[in-house]
Amino acid sequence: MNYSTVNILDLSDDMVLTILNKLNNIAVLYSLVEVNRKLDRLTQDITFTQSIDLIAISSNEHNDSKNKSILDRFCVDIVLRIQHNIESFTLNPLSIDRVLSIVNYSKLHKLTLVNFQLEAASHIFNDGSSFVHIFKQQISNLTIL
Repeated sequence: MNYSTVNILDLSDDMVLTILNKLNNIAVLYSLVEVNRKLDRLTQDITFTQSIDLIAISSNEHNDSKNKSILDRFCVDIVLRIQHNIESFTLNPLSIDRVLSIVNYSKLHKLTLVNFQLEAASHIFNDGSSFVHIFKQQISNLTIL
């Protein structure tokens, strides 16, 4: 039997993006940003970074230190690279303040909030909150689950 190997870096950009789009984008961003120029450029592609779901890392209590590390890296290193692409966020109460206060997300128009209790929602949506002040005119699609 004849086996051959192909390095992912030898694949076309379209093929790599197709593969990356089948994976969790936060895991890919966390693992591949700053690995090399090609992967760095592809992981920041708009098709890959326009919708960001942070629920999996911020709600999994089984590995809090790893999840905190991933969220820290996302907030400190990754979001600055992709902020101009983000159109949609899915967040929970543990991540909303931290993630939304980092930078200006000029294209953000959809926000999904998961596991929000009435107390958290009233804190976020009162007229004096920074959330309302910043996003009142920007968010056109708000879902609370």
